[in-house]
Amino acid sequence: MEKLGRDFFDRDTVEVAQDLLGKVLVRRVDGMTLSGRITETEAYVGRMDKACHAYGYKRTARTETLFAPPGTAYIYLIYGIYHCLNFVTEPEGEPSAVLLRGLEPVEGMAEMARRRFGKEPEQLTSYQKKNFMNGPGKVCLALGLTRAQNGLDLTGEELFLIDDGSPRPSFHTGTRIGIDYAEEAVHFPWRFYL
Repeated sequence: MEKLGRDFFDRDTVEVAQDLLGKVLVRRVDGMTLSGRITETEAYVGRMDKACHAYGYKRTARTETLFAPPGTAYIYLIYGIYHCLNFVTEPEGEPSAVLLRGLEPVEGMAEMARRRFGKEPEQLTSYQKKNFMNGPGKVCLALGLTRAQNGLDLTGEELFLIDDGSPRPSFHTGTRIGIDYAEEAVHFPWRFYL
């Protein structure tokens, strides 16, 4: 198994979004290892994408992390409730990132079930199992990620990605979700899913 280095993220954002599919995200917290295989991503490119928080190089306290070195975690809150994890891409100063939309559990299922539902895995309904981490807020809840982890180095030991040697999966392409305000960017085919 190989940990993904900064060079993996220091590339075209759309390509990174595609290449992340099938990779494993690992979170070490409270002496435990929680992990999941990436099943869905979306690309956001600030220089020309009206759906990106830093469109047109807009710098605010919230978007500052998007200008960080590639391989930095950008975590923000939406609707005042849900956290979303993004992986900063492209060279430092280029505000681009990949939103993590979905994971399939690999390790630490019991702890992730407790964090998500307050239940043991065998107590989950079939609906809860099917929809366990199929949304960015669900992923962050299961992994215990909040704005406190915004800015983490994804090449460190607390939150990182690995390539376990699995073959690159075939995937589907579509438009991104929840960006109706983004004018022409609504139609960019930058969502990728298994």
